Amino acid sequence: MGEAGTKQAKRTEPSTWTGRGDGAHPRRHRIAVLALPGVPPFELGIPSRVFGSALDAEGRPLYEVVVCTADGAPVLSDAGFVVQPAAGSEALATADTVIVPPTHAMPELAEGGPLPAEVEAAIAGIRPGTRLVSICSGSYVLAAAGLLDGRPATTHWNLAPEFRRAYPAVKLDEEVLFVDDGDVLTSAGVAAGVDLCLHVIRRDHGAAVANRTARMCVVPPWRDGGQAQYIDRPVPEPTAASTTATRAWALEHLGEELPLTRLAEHARMSLRSFTRRFRDEAGMTPVQWLTAQRLELAKQLLETTDLSIDLVAHRAGFGSANSLRAHMRTAFGVSPAAYRRTFCPHEPAAAG
Repeated sequence: MGEAGTKQAKRTEPSTWTGRGDGAHPRRHRIAVLALPGVPPFELGIPSRVFGSALDAEGRPLYEVVVCTADGAPVLSDAGFVVQPAAGSEALATADTVIVPPTHAMPELAEGGPLPAEVEAAIAGIRPGTRLVSICSGSYVLAAAGLLDGRPATTHWNLAPEFRRAYPAVKLDEEVLFVDDGDVLTSAGVAAGVDLCLHVIRRDHGAAVANRTARMCVVPPWRDGGQAQYIDRPVPEPTAASTTATRAWALEHLGEELPLTRLAEHARMSLRSFTRRFRDEAGMTPVQWLTAQRLELAKQLLETTDLSIDLVAHRAGFGSANSLRAHMRTAFGVSPAAYRRTFCPHEPAAAG
């Protein structure tokens, strides 16, 4: 077993995970969600709700989600009710993706202790090449199994010091909402699991499907910034100005030149105050935020229009096709034309 300019993801690339089936009836991608004792119900329900809302153009489900336990027996959630699984560890052995929500009943993991024998055996039975995903402190389970050693990962920001002490071999980044390291993905706390699931859908099937799924779940398709904006820090004075209106305005003008001076002028702040306030609110610099939004717009244009690469670059604010190619290769490891071929294989792509 093992999106740039944005603090959410470390690496994004077109996915090869979804099963192909017989063509007329593509096999649904199988997801196994491992429910451990002490699992919080909210995080446990995220994969079923989000992936269960992902449909193809004909309204057919794209994913098959099953909740399992290590031994097939019911487990007690941290809310005091019992979770009855649909399967045991055999579901892990046949899954295309395994998702591990957090557990609040294994305090030994916080000290770097071993996994319970049945959990260790269940994880050992996962097929090589299976995509692994953790939500919140589910990262402790992957780390205890040695699956995060030497790899970038994240977890709830409040657990970062403890996690580092317990698992020093993991390259932890507590400021991001999630980390995509190819076949292993980890998310920050609680609702960041929704962000990660939508990211996986976007990676597998493109922005249009992910956006439809987000609308069905009544959540934003993506969130600005990372955990930095949620970390406990002194609250700004209530009278302090905000960059929210300027960010909304910038989204309507991404194809134009947007130097920092213009953004600060729109916010009616000094350049220094605007930059500091923007980073506090969005969790990243204005330049990083603009690049992320422009990349998102470029992906949507590549998926949903037949515009040339040059026109996509100009409408997304990159100025030239060469600039768009450079940013997409840095962010996603692919060219604009390759991205379009992946998500719109029926569309002829301009050279890119």
